[in-house]
Amino acid sequence: MLESLTDKIGKAVRNLRGVGKLSEENMAEALKEVRNALLSADVHFRVAREFVDRVNNECVGKEVLKTVTPGQMIIKIINDELTKLLGEGTTDLVDKKPLRIMMVGLHGAGKTTSSVKLARFLLKKGYSPMVVACDVYRPAAIDQLETLADTEQIQYYSDRENKDVVRIGAAALKKAKENSNDAIIFDTAGRLQIDDDLIDEIKNLRKKIDPDEVLLVADSALGQEAVNVAQTFNDAVKLSGIVLTKLDGDARGGAALSMKSITGVSIKFMGIGEKPEDFDIFHPDRMASRILGMGDVVSLVEKAQETIDQDEAERMAMKLQSADFNLEDFLGQLQQMKKMGPLGSLMEMFPGMSGMKVGDKEENQLKRTEAIIQSMTIRERQSPQIISGSRRKRVANGSGVKVKDVNALLKQFQQMRKMMKMMKGSKGRKMMKKMAGMGGGPEGLPNMKF
Repeated sequence: MLESLTDKIGKAVRNLRGVGKLSEENMAEALKEVRNALLSADVHFRVAREFVDRVNNECVGKEVLKTVTPGQMIIKIINDELTKLLGEGTTDLVDKKPLRIMMVGLHGAGKTTSSVKLARFLLKKGYSPMVVACDVYRPAAIDQLETLADTEQIQYYSDRENKDVVRIGAAALKKAKENSNDAIIFDTAGRLQIDDDLIDEIKNLRKKIDPDEVLLVADSALGQEAVNVAQTFNDAVKLSGIVLTKLDGDARGGAALSMKSITGVSIKFMGIGEKPEDFDIFHPDRMASRILGMGDVVSLVEKAQETIDQDEAERMAMKLQSADFNLEDFLGQLQQMKKMGPLGSLMEMFPGMSGMKVGDKEENQLKRTEAIIQSMTIRERQSPQIISGSRRKRVANGSGVKVKDVNALLKQFQQMRKMMKMMKGSKGRKMMKKMAGMGGGPEGLPNMKF
């Protein structure tokens, strides 16, 4: 989502390399570029202006330390200010049981999906959640909630005959108590735009259920309009947090950078995909690092710990060390990686890799690779050298690709195995040192395609 902002801020600070001291003169052009980058990302103009002023005040007159460059120093200052802008401190939910959460927002923002995602998140935290269908105007909304809840094995409450949202809420609380549910999530109705009826309804429901959290579900693609929506809902029902959705799309990111500053309400969660597991806590410091192209290794490790089988990982590490690695193992690694989320989102978490464009083309290439390997027999995966011309033709037909695609995959896999064998022992360590001396890092990575 934030690739353009990352690129533009990066270009703005490159001009400061080689400068011994940060001054108003040499900072002026760089900060002008930063401000333009923020505005083009749809950040509120007042937020952008105040942000640049704070960065300028922090930077001007500071001596550049011998151990860092001016570019590194300003990146540190911008990172600190971005973290403040996104919301310093904790973004956790209220720690109590039972926990009552009311989800509000406009139609199409993703309230129903986010309600079930949040329930799934709380289930993993040890809660016994229940989702409540409070959108009585769209029968499809109730169907969607029930279907998603069933898929994730989450309890739900709905009353298709009742149109009184306040009564539905009261009945749901009674049912939750009977079922010993200690997290009750109310999925309220939305509108295409805010109106008096919508505000009155959520006000009355809030008064009846007395929620511990009122979360606004906001579409990040709305840009500055999302900030206005957040302000209106906050004035009406006093929000306790924001769930920012569709962060995996091509939104410019201004909503995320403006909401906390304008409304004073913290972003607590973010939706990063359509799958139930594509939902996570919003960490301001980690998001700031990702915007600046510094990656988010902590989130990457946490995601890996949640999705990757540790025993399998250790077994694979042993295979890699001994260079005893076959296509069956490679297929397993691809499938493990898929569990961690979209490839583009993963690449953003690697330091220096946020500029690497990973779109549908690259995702489809991985799918084709998986299909090719799955079209092989177990014996062929374990011993790729036996795959003759006729076998390659059969694999190509089975996976819906051309024979040359199968040939390319097998060739690259053999090259990878040769490299792994070369890395064994002392020779491998010497080679790694030599590669590091050649200027490792993102720019030196090979452009390998599978």
